[in-house]
Amino acid sequence: MAPKPTESAGRIAVIGANQISKDRQTVTREGDPLMDPIEGVRERKAVTHVDERGTVCEVFSPAWGLDDAPLVYVYQATLRPGWVKGWVLHYEQADRLFFSTGRLRVVLFDGRTDSPTFRNLNQFEVGELNRCLLRIPAGVYHAVHNIGSTEAFFYNMPTKPYRHEDPDKFRLSLNNDLIPYKFENAQGW
Repeated sequence: MAPKPTESAGRIAVIGANQISKDRQTVTREGDPLMDPIEGVRERKAVTHVDERGTVCEVFSPAWGLDDAPLVYVYQATLRPGWVKGWVLHYEQADRLFFSTGRLRVVLFDGRTDSPTFRNLNQFEVGELNRCLLRIPAGVYHAVHNIGSTEAFFYNMPTKPYRHEDPDKFRLSLNNDLIPYKFENAQGW
């Protein structure tokens, strides 16, 4: 026997109405995300300029006022489809990540016990369709997940140079009891 249609508050009658949930608002009318940003996290959307020769996209400029730290070290990383880099935490440096290709989800968790946004979780969808520079302060756990179908490229411009003999890099397992986020069907460390 087929389920009976149900009506809800003047809406049309449909089957399954008692099993569905309404989407919540996630962006403003202007397209800005409705999330409680983690203290110290900064996002700067990148503009790609196009002409008959190709494109140009600015990656970093101290003039933007993202932070006061100088540019001291830059490296490029890649991430294969389905893989995750993270969870990572730094005690001394902030990361400044620029996402240029692929399709990535960046997940942040504020682990700083004295932060006004302690235990807040933020997510950013970034990549070639949404290039951006993201500043992640020390004490904020972060992970980058390639949710696309191609290898993704991103750059890091940390506020301190990498110390090969004593890295300021600490790892937490992907799925853990501390951070309320689960990476389904993902590989990584």
